[in-house]
Amino acid sequence: MTWDSAPAVTLPSGRVVRGRGLRRAMPTGHLPQFGLYLLGKPPPPVPWDHRWVRWPDFRLPTEPPAAAAAFREAWERAATSRVEIACGGGIGRTGTALACIAILDGISPTDAVAWVREHYHPRAVETPWQRRYVRSFT
Repeated sequence: MTWDSAPAVTLPSGRVVRGRGLRRAMPTGHLPQFGLYLLGKPPPPVPWDHRWVRWPDFRLPTEPPAAAAAFREAWERAATSRVEIACGGGIGRTGTALACIAILDGISPTDAVAWVREHYHPRAVETPWQRRYVRSFT
């Protein structure tokens, strides 16, 4: 599965997940088939399957078990579908989720932040508590 627009991240398994900021225009090319939206309030309507994780800006998910289930669903769907992960700016919450999805894909929790910064965005996983969340994610 590939995406025709950046910033798509190819996980070690070959699954591809696109991260983006919702405050920016939708990238050109194919639309997602599944979206995981990480926001403090419900996302705007979209015509594809999606899930919302309540996650205030610069914070952590308000319901960690639901967030973990959503990450797993996104990872599983990425095997056969175009998946996007998005928050307002596309860096902190999106990077944190991508790091957790990378852990599901086999990256170690101690390496996940560095991996997502190298492959997605150099400032991904913005806060110390987001970094701790990733290190403790299983």
